[in-house]
Amino acid sequence: MADALPDDPGTLKAMLLAERARAERLEQIIKELQRHRFGRRAETLPEDQMLLGLEDAEQVAASGEAKSEEGTPTERIGRATKRHMNRGSLPAHLPRIETLVDIDDHTCPGCRGALHRIGEDVSERLDIIPAQLRVLVVRRPKYGCRTCEDVMVQAPAPARLIEGGLPTDATVAQVLVAKYADHLPLYRQAQIYARQGIALDRSTLADWVGRAAWFLRPVHERLLATLKSSTKLFADETTAPVLDPGRGRTKIGQLWAYARDDRPWGGPDPPGVVYVYAPDRKSERPIAHLAGFKGVLQVDGYVGYRMLAERGDVKLAFCWAHVRRRFYELAAAGPAPIASEALTRIAKLYAVESDIRGKSADERRAVRQEKSKPVLDDLEPWLHTKLGLISQKTKLAEAIRYALSRWEGLSHFIDDGRIEIDSNIVERAIRPIALNRKNALFAGSDGGGEHWAIIASLIETCKLAGIEPQAYLTDVITKIVNGHPNSRIDELLPWAYPAAPDLKHVA
Repeated sequence: MADALPDDPGTLKAMLLAERARAERLEQIIKELQRHRFGRRAETLPEDQMLLGLEDAEQVAASGEAKSEEGTPTERIGRATKRHMNRGSLPAHLPRIETLVDIDDHTCPGCRGALHRIGEDVSERLDIIPAQLRVLVVRRPKYGCRTCEDVMVQAPAPARLIEGGLPTDATVAQVLVAKYADHLPLYRQAQIYARQGIALDRSTLADWVGRAAWFLRPVHERLLATLKSSTKLFADETTAPVLDPGRGRTKIGQLWAYARDDRPWGGPDPPGVVYVYAPDRKSERPIAHLAGFKGVLQVDGYVGYRMLAERGDVKLAFCWAHVRRRFYELAAAGPAPIASEALTRIAKLYAVESDIRGKSADERRAVRQEKSKPVLDDLEPWLHTKLGLISQKTKLAEAIRYALSRWEGLSHFIDDGRIEIDSNIVERAIRPIALNRKNALFAGSDGGGEHWAIIASLIETCKLAGIEPQAYLTDVITKIVNGHPNSRIDELLPWAYPAAPDLKHVA
């Protein structure tokens, strides 16, 4: 790396100042990120807003580098060498279009003899062709018999998702991914197509989405049934504003998320998430959604889940992140010795979790019994003592009661290595829903909320499992339209498709 640095002191000084300025900008961004992540606005600031800040800082740094390189060739060469060393290689599956950049004269400039090739330098750059629209033409010849005048023979038309319509299955899949994975409302997609000379009305795109959702319902239902056959799930819910034409405004529907992710303890089942739309947040909703589920359900503090536990088939595990957040809000607002001490004790639990992530369930349980259980055994009586010393009307008392009233569920992770310390896994699964809600503002009806749940379930499960969602949806739609038997519906679940390692954990 040192060999790539220029020898000129002035150039080195300029590079150092540029790196220092960049480091200061990034340090400021990190401080803002920490403040918003753990401060009082932790629930309201989207992660993408901080990423925008980082992007701006990196853009300013790159602009400054370009300016300094303009008059300093050695600096430009040094940075080019550094970029070449750090950029990695482009995927082998991409097509290569080669260009030969050769000299015009193949004679030696010294003796004028013929030059012979001794090697070559090869460089690769990533090129992109904007989305290309094309027309697939299907011709079906008709045949008649000169003897039998009433005979006409023709091959049957291929099955289509949109009979008599324009789109291929791949086109519909692209619209679904753009709307539910890339958060582009249909009217914006219509504008994009219009720039390429294709007039597609928003209502036309909506028709495609609705028909696709109808055909994908069996896969969604099977995905939910498969997750319910697990012994451990996460659950959470978020609002889904829906138009209510009768009152001339929106009503608040709910998207319930049920997720499985056994990767932190090396479990055998693949990760997945399924969303279910409901027009309200009544406690009977999760009871109906999870009918037949038996096992551990890890949730936040919503009381509606308790009715599941009262039936005896479900054991609730609660979330320490929600407990911690309440104490942090108090500590961040000013001097709060009790809240700060509670945070210190909870931090010890998270330190243990950091050390055992990825280990087997038995190993996690053993370490928790040794290191985390004593922390909990001391924390519970300490909270009871402090609660007796303060006013019962304060936010601090409320935070302590929140923890103590859920203590049994907060302690389950000690005795079961499969259980996480918090429900952050399902909260992450809720974020794409929140971003789509932010861009689309509301669903047009309860049916639109159901479509949202169906398609988002398949896309987000693809993302968790490292499956490319556009190719997946194209194949699934094609198979369903062509009469894929319901008895083999498991073949259409995302996990039945090969994962692309580079796509895992991509948001």
